[in-house]
Amino acid sequence: MPKCSYCNKEFDRGSGVMLIQNTGKILWFHSKKCEKYMLKIKRSPKRLKWTRSAKAVKSE
Repeated sequence: MPKCSYCNKEFDRGSGVMLIQNTGKILWFHSKKCEKYMLKIKRSPKRLKWTRSAKAVKSE
C-alpha cells in the first residue's frame, strides 16, 4: 500500500494520484487536498494538525 507523500496516510492502490516529476521522483497523494497543499501552496506538513507528520513531531 502506498503512503501519501504529504500526510503519510496509507491508502489502497487504485485510489489516489501518482505524480512523477521530471527528476524521476514519484509522489503519491491520497486526496486533492494533499496535492494542492504540497505543490501549489507549498506548506510544511509539520505545521498542520491533520497530518501524521505533525502528530509525530508533537508526541516527541
